Amino acid sequence: MKNIAKVILLVVAALLFAMPDCVARPKGKRKAKTECGYDVYLLIGQSNMAGRGRLLEADTLKDIKGVWLLNDEGKPEPARNPLNKYSSIRKSYKMQQMSPGYSFATKVHKATGRKLLLVHNARGGTKVSWWLPESDYADPNYYSEAVRRAKEAMKYGELKAILWHQGCSDSGKNNRPLYMERLAKLAENLRKDLNAPNVPFIAGELAYWRYTEMNKVIRTISHHIPNSDYVSAEGCDMLKDESDPHFGREGQLLIGERYADKVLKMVYGVK
Repeated sequence: MKNIAKVILLVVAALLFAMPDCVARPKGKRKAKTECGYDVYLLIGQSNMAGRGRLLEADTLKDIKGVWLLNDEGKPEPARNPLNKYSSIRKSYKMQQMSPGYSFATKVHKATGRKLLLVHNARGGTKVSWWLPESDYADPNYYSEAVRRAKEAMKYGELKAILWHQGCSDSGKNNRPLYMERLAKLAENLRKDLNAPNVPFIAGELAYWRYTEMNKVIRTISHHIPNSDYVSAEGCDMLKDESDPHFGREGQLLIGERYADKVLKMVYGVK
C-alpha cells in the first residue's frame, strides 16, 4: 500500500509540474500565479500597423487599462506604448510609435470589460508575398514568427481576431491584381496553423491621399476571405505630407477605433 501511495504522489506531482503557467496551482506550489482568460488579438502588417503616428511622452508612462502585451519572452505583461516594441521582426525601436492597437484595445476593453492580450508583430515596408509561409525573403520568416508568437499567447487565452494593415508595398498596377489571392492564402494558412478556422480577419484601408486604387481592392476582401471585413481610413490625417503613406497620431487613433467597432460587432455581437 505504501508503494502504491508513493506512485500516486509521484503522478500527481508530475501533473502539477506539467500544468501550463496560466493554470492556478495549489497554494505553495509556486510563488506567483499567472492568470488565463485573455482575449488574444494578432496585429500584423507593415508600417502603419507597427505605428508611425507621433507618440506623446504621456502615452508611454502608464499601463493601458485592461490590456496586456506579449513580451519578448512569450509572457503577458501590462501593455504600454509603443506596442510594436516586442515584434520579433520590427525595425529599430525608435521607429515604433503610435499604432492602431492602442485605441483599438482601449475601446474593446471599455465596451466589454474583457482582458485583452495583444500580439503585435508588424514590420514596415513589407509585401504581402513576404508574409506567406513559403517566403524566403527574410530570416526569421515573417509568417512563422506571427504563428509562433500567436501560439505563445494562446496558452493564456483564445484567439479572437487577426488585424491586418498592409498594402502600400503592393499598390503598383502589377501587384494589385494578385493581392487578394495572396491575402486569402495568408488568412487561410493562419487559420489552419492556429487552429482557428473561422477567426475574423480584418484589414485596414490605406492613406486616402495616395492609394485610391488599392483601397478599391481592399474593399473586396469579403468576396475572397470568409468571415472577413475592412475598416475605412477616410479622415485619417497625414504624418507629414502627401508624399508620405503614414497616418499621423490622430489617424492612428481613428483607424484603431474603427478596428474596435468591427471587432465588437464580429466577435462580441455589439452594434
